[in-house]
Amino acid sequence: MKKLILIPLLITVFVLHGCDDNLLDVEPKTEIGRENFFNSAADLQMYLNSMINWKNVMDMNHEQSDDATTTGSSEIRNMMVFDQTSRDFTSGWDWSELRNINYFLENFEKADIPQEALNHYEGVARFHRAKFYMNKIQRFGDVPWYDKVLGTDDEDLYKGRDSREYVIDKVFEDLEFAVEHVRSNSTVGAVNKDVVRTFMARYALFEGTFRKYHDYLGLNASATRFLQIARNQAKYIIDSGKYSIYKTGSADAYGSLFNSTNLQGNPEVILLNRSISGNRNSGWWAAGFGQYEQSHTKAIVQTYLMRDGSFYSSQPNYKENSFVEEFKDRDPRLSQSFAYPGWVINNTGTYAQGEAGSEYIQELNRNFTGYHTIKWFVNSSDATVQESVDVPVLRYAEILLIYAEASAELGEISQGILDITVNELRDRVNMPPLTMGVGRDQMLAERYPTVNDNVLLEIRRERRIELFNEDFRYLDVVRYGAGELFETVPKGPYFDGLGNHDLTGDGVPDIKLIGVDETIPSPDNREVNELGKKLTYYRAGPYGSDASVFLENGTSGAILAREDNGTFISPKHYYRPIPYDEVQLNTNLTQIFGWE
Repeated sequence: MKKLILIPLLITVFVLHGCDDNLLDVEPKTEIGRENFFNSAADLQMYLNSMINWKNVMDMNHEQSDDATTTGSSEIRNMMVFDQTSRDFTSGWDWSELRNINYFLENFEKADIPQEALNHYEGVARFHRAKFYMNKIQRFGDVPWYDKVLGTDDEDLYKGRDSREYVIDKVFEDLEFAVEHVRSNSTVGAVNKDVVRTFMARYALFEGTFRKYHDYLGLNASATRFLQIARNQAKYIIDSGKYSIYKTGSADAYGSLFNSTNLQGNPEVILLNRSISGNRNSGWWAAGFGQYEQSHTKAIVQTYLMRDGSFYSSQPNYKENSFVEEFKDRDPRLSQSFAYPGWVINNTGTYAQGEAGSEYIQELNRNFTGYHTIKWFVNSSDATVQESVDVPVLRYAEILLIYAEASAELGEISQGILDITVNELRDRVNMPPLTMGVGRDQMLAERYPTVNDNVLLEIRRERRIELFNEDFRYLDVVRYGAGELFETVPKGPYFDGLGNHDLTGDGVPDIKLIGVDETIPSPDNREVNELGKKLTYYRAGPYGSDASVFLENGTSGAILAREDNGTFISPKHYYRPIPYDEVQLNTNLTQIFGWE
């Protein structure tokens, strides 16, 4: 527990910049001891503001799931491919944030302010503690619970893990206090009652389904309690009438949520991370396009329904559909999340190549899938727009999906519930509604073999699609107990052979695949299509060859970003080991689930 020992007894205080509604732009100002701080509401607010760190929700950890892959390091893949031990892990066991929270809770009552205000600030701090501990539990499972500041000679520095049940109960005690006492209204970006309720619903859904689908824990009987909490907190927000799904009458309303420069007042946004041009929310969106380490997979592309609501997997020979065919007559959210045939690129640069104002031609590279992601991508050449994107940290869409899933898991789902949840999301993009009599998609059934309820399968599909690239998929697979999905080989578009291929949907070839042993001709000698444009050439071959594009069958098949994702070991790989050095410092800490 060396992190706890080394933290000084001084606190770092942060000051705000700009107007009151921009709480997220904070920087260190000075250090103050407890004797001359914690005296006013302003002191308490300043301290709590320093705890705010709403990360950009575009999932740069998507490569940890079956939705994406990466040419960089992936923790889950490294575990599955290599025989790792605790010596291979160094991150995650940091407790400085918790110490700062507990330090506040031990000192805030010095402030001479009304009890209601004290309760509010305590609630905000306890919310942050609950959030801290959920992150630890989701990574390590059992962890030691601390609700006080530890000194260098405190014997609790060397305590072992507390049980998951004990720590989770403490987490929800904190959340219950916060829901009761945190104020309903706040400035933009701050914690308010609805923010607490949303996180409480999210965490309860995680814990309820985790306990239900991880039998080895022996906690199945208590799953219902948490699913009920998730249902009730989500329903409370729904019944409040304060939020609604953002609709404009156009199906592209969905995509506009993720590249807007002004989401203030948007009825779907529960928590907003406002942009500050050139400072906050600037440039982060570009790296996820699909040319810098990360690229998304055929597994997620195949998940979207057909435009008429039928299963994509019901299409004849769907696995052999070309890139153009994959995007034809699909759920509109697919083309608002991925660069589709005919998509026009306006913002070209490091991660998105092409001529501004022209139809984008998929750029293919070794170890990338070839799919490019436009959800969060700011397709504007205006630098001011590029640096001024608002981020919806919490969306009402998540609340609707939590309510639907919790209701289904509890055996309470009905057409009425589907209509106010899933079908609200589908209505936004003019998709047919989900009904209780939905058939069984064999593709989904194979992914989730323990689920017999067709409606629950479709709710899981809806969640994966609606919340795509928002940092949910990895933990969803974990809580479903479906870790084998991480073994899915990351694939890209299908090519039926070498030769010319259309990627823009106009019937005119854009690229030419040649054999791995052939030489790409010089630019002057390349084939020109009927539009007068030279084709882009790629050498195609089997995985591991000298080709620039790997195809399943060498000269045909889907693009392979990797040939093997390793083997998932359950339950071991649902957790991370405590870093080896920490266990040497505190020998009461033990490894669990086969970690050494």
